[in-house]
Amino acid sequence: MATGDTPVHWDPAHPVLEVLRARRDSGSLPGRRTDGAKVALAVEGGGMRGVISAAMLCELEDYGFKNAFDVVYGCSSGGINGAYFLAGETWYNLSIYYDDLTTKQFVDFSRALRRLPILGLDYAFDHVMEKSKPLDYEAAIGSDVDLAIPVTDVEALQTVVLRDFASRDDLKTALRASAWLPIAVPGTARLTDGRRAVDGGVLTALPFRLAVREGCTHVLSLSTRPMRAAAGSGFSPMHRYTYLYLERMRRGLGRGYLEAIREKRRDQDWLHRVRTAPDDKATYVLDLAPLPWMTELKRHEMGHHLLLKNARMAYEIAFCATEERPAELIRPEHSRALPRLTMVDTADGTPKRDAGRADSGVTRLDGV
Repeated sequence: MATGDTPVHWDPAHPVLEVLRARRDSGSLPGRRTDGAKVALAVEGGGMRGVISAAMLCELEDYGFKNAFDVVYGCSSGGINGAYFLAGETWYNLSIYYDDLTTKQFVDFSRALRRLPILGLDYAFDHVMEKSKPLDYEAAIGSDVDLAIPVTDVEALQTVVLRDFASRDDLKTALRASAWLPIAVPGTARLTDGRRAVDGGVLTALPFRLAVREGCTHVLSLSTRPMRAAAGSGFSPMHRYTYLYLERMRRGLGRGYLEAIREKRRDQDWLHRVRTAPDDKATYVLDLAPLPWMTELKRHEMGHHLLLKNARMAYEIAFCATEERPAELIRPEHSRALPRLTMVDTADGTPKRDAGRADSGVTRLDGV
């Protein structure tokens, strides 16, 4: 939709934005609501594209929206982003993408020649998230905002939403299973009850769908691919290879994966429409994503410059949407989100909180 020559990418008075602003401005807290709404945050991952949803979460934290949600759904790197968000270290999580993951310890396609995982989940979970930029699992579990992590139950051929985590190991196991990307990581993960599981996006590609199914009234969806209507109806060679791989893993899993691709295309078309024309006959959903003219970031992108560039733009998009600013401000000559530095204790990776810094890793756009 456009007004004159200016494209409109979302309704600035969208019901999702209105309820979030009302909750922030009133100081509404989880478990003590009076508005009758159940508001969800749905966070897409996509490997290194997760830097986009991480930057949007930084903006939501910086501008006071963390307590405006009742539940956070996050799949794959989106689930990890959601956990850091609820733990109160979103800016810290953002830096992982360009500081810690741009290494062959995390992504190395040559390992496939030795029948080793292309994706280094051990490095991510056991080094980065434990030692380099430790996730406060207990804080994420103890948050008043629920954390819901979807995984694909291989035997049951369905998406299962894991929640109410009993321990840090329970949450770590769930996050690891949700990030278990087929082909890039051979085999399956094991849940604490022994079930085989893989990436939560295999059978439910976009996590907002889970919030709708579970009865949420408003959903803010953070997507990592540009705002475009779905292209084409066929399947790529990679889709077909993944189908065969999953069918070998469990008969019917590949077919479910292809149906999830079809559902995703239908959802993308619907999300495209309801950004500017909210559907009052269904759950209100607003999907924020890179703008149509922006280049799609690769799942395995290793370039520091591109990761930082996309983080900047994602932060700016979330700012313009939540703070009722026009999207045309997202140009270098108008405004920029700038990385903010801080000091970290290299012995245990914890930030030095007494260094006088503010609580975010990206500067606000005050005065824009």
